Amino acid sequence: MKKSLNTICYRIFTNLANPTRIAVIEKLIDNPMSVTELATALGQEQSMISHNIKPLIQCNILTSHREGKKHILTVNLEIVAPLFDAIESHAEKFCPVAGKCLNEE
Repeated sequence: MKKSLNTICYRIFTNLANPTRIAVIEKLIDNPMSVTELATALGQEQSMISHNIKPLIQCNILTSHREGKKHILTVNLEIVAPLFDAIESHAEKFCPVAGKCLNEE
């Protein structure tokens, strides 16, 4: 049975609605890395990074392949680049006042 757009959007945006996961994606966009390298680059515990990459891999936002003993993480640019471009375009066009689209406190 095909899932509704509501369900699909909820799952994807829930996976992205986490500052650590966004930081992971941003760090990996130009430079694939191992989990250990990524944890060091972000100043996070390796267990925290591993916890946060799992849903991104399940959602095909990140891919992982083995090089020797390392699992190298790569961003799926086919999905992420247009998505981030759309978000950035929306923010520039419809959120010109700082924080207008954000529920900043």
